[in-house]
Amino acid sequence: MAMTPNEIEDLIKQGIPDATVRIQDLRGDGDHYAAYIESPAFAGKSRIQQHQMVYQALQGRMGAELHALAIQTAVPEE
Repeated sequence: MAMTPNEIEDLIKQGIPDATVRIQDLRGDGDHYAAYIESPAFAGKSRIQQHQMVYQALQGRMGAELHALAIQTAVPEE
């Protein structure tokens, strides 16, 4: 079963509470999404570590209920 944008956003916000999250359905099929996640928690972390934080927040759903997710992470500007 595919996930909705709201479900993806909720999981990410649960795992990274201070995150600003935007989800876009890339094909309109509910199966291919892009996520933009901005969080102070990413400061000082490599891009790989930031993406790992997002994958952890998704609680193992990547590759199962969530087929494809293009992730873009950022630290808020001060």
